[in-house]
Amino acid sequence: MKPWSRVTALTLLLGCFGCSEGAKLVQETETGGVVTYPFKGESGYMFSKFRKEAMDLIEQHCAGRYTIVKEGEATGRTRISQVVEGAPEVVRERRWGLQFRCKP
Repeated sequence: MKPWSRVTALTLLLGCFGCSEGAKLVQETETGGVVTYPFKGESGYMFSKFRKEAMDLIEQHCAGRYTIVKEGEATGRTRISQVVEGAPEVVRERRWGLQFRCKP
């Protein structure tokens, strides 16, 4: 393997360590559900790049007509992030939840 291709492969691999799951429909009924998405910081849930993705999931599920019933911090996860050099780091991922109801 050529040196430049090793660097490229390592860069891609390290880039994936920073990836997290985006918006997910975690509870679904015919009349609504719950969508969660990752965020960082105290007010970061409003500015998370995944909020639009979450709203798009809700719009698709409800054909564009819905009401947000409740929103707040949902259960996140803790994972071990392997650092190339040094000790592994514990990362706490925070998630924001949107409970919604479809309008008739």
